Amino acid sequence: MHRRTALSVSAALLVAAPLLSACSGGTRPGTAAVVGGERITTSALQAQVNDVRTAQNRSEQGAQLIEATAGLERTKLNKMIQSAVLEQAAKDAGVSVTTKEIEGVRKAQLQQAGDEKTLEAAALQQAQLAPGQMDADARFKLLRDKLFAHYGSQEKALAQLGAAAKALDIEVNPRYGRWDAQQILLGDQETPWITQRTRPEQAPPAGA
Repeated sequence: MHRRTALSVSAALLVAAPLLSACSGGTRPGTAAVVGGERITTSALQAQVNDVRTAQNRSEQGAQLIEATAGLERTKLNKMIQSAVLEQAAKDAGVSVTTKEIEGVRKAQLQQAGDEKTLEAAALQQAQLAPGQMDADARFKLLRDKLFAHYGSQEKALAQLGAAAKALDIEVNPRYGRWDAQQILLGDQETPWITQRTRPEQAPPAGA
């Protein structure tokens, strides 16, 4: 579950529907979390979970994969919140990712994996990623690694991530656990910018 495997990226999928929608504040019904005054809806969260479950059910190891990911809702919500924090921190730092860079990652990942089927299987098994989520995961790692490089150290980058998270005034529906502002994560979920830092072209699955 933790060995490094390259993942594919589809630049075209980067224009997927927004995960956040306008919100007047508070975790009202239908809200999984509020980040920067906008809410992550329970329907958006469930859509991500359903995509993974669909892919798992199609896998020969489906039963085992589903059993091993009982906390998938929290895992996905944690990543959605952290992605919003990372995007804000990157914006503050003037750090961005281009389509060309993402295409370069796709080429390297596919070359390492050998074919799309192997690529998608690795993403699903090791990082709970459905095929349509792989591009966003690659963007996450590209931005993360650029942010680390921009500040020159993990410590400084994490301080900026913490500042971004504080400015976004994050609230989480208690149904999904407690937001840990100090660790910048939801409950006992792992935080990928601490546990894994690699060059973009060698980026492993999130949470690896």
